[in-house]
Amino acid sequence: MLYLWLKAFHIISIVCWFAGLFYLPRLFVYHAMSEDTISRERFKVMERKLYRGIMLPSMVATLVFGTWMLILNPGLFTSGGWLHAKLALVLVLIGYHHMCGAQLKRFARDENTRGHVFYRWFNEVPVLFLLVIVILVVVKPF
Repeated sequence: MLYLWLKAFHIISIVCWFAGLFYLPRLFVYHAMSEDTISRERFKVMERKLYRGIMLPSMVATLVFGTWMLILNPGLFTSGGWLHAKLALVLVLIGYHHMCGAQLKRFARDENTRGHVFYRWFNEVPVLFLLVIVILVVVKPF
């Protein structure tokens, strides 16, 4: 029963983390397009609160619940290569999360050098990760 509770909280954490991963780069798009000081300052606050208040705790919770599930069910490591591929993608996704944090700091210091088109493409990265990770977990292709 504990395992099912962990799985439920793991999924909830993932949903919250991805909500932030989808929304923060979208805020970067609008921030890069803003031309007045009031708008830029408002985006800085929104970005900081989203990153620190939602994304970071959700990422930590995702990792804690996922690790706990693996500790309770170590047989998953021998159930095929799908888990190894998923974990590798999660590591890269953590890197993307930290790239978002680094970009947030650039915006906070008014040092952004990229345009809104870059962030429109940057915003699509977590979609690709979500697609592949969900397919790996549900279909377990290998």
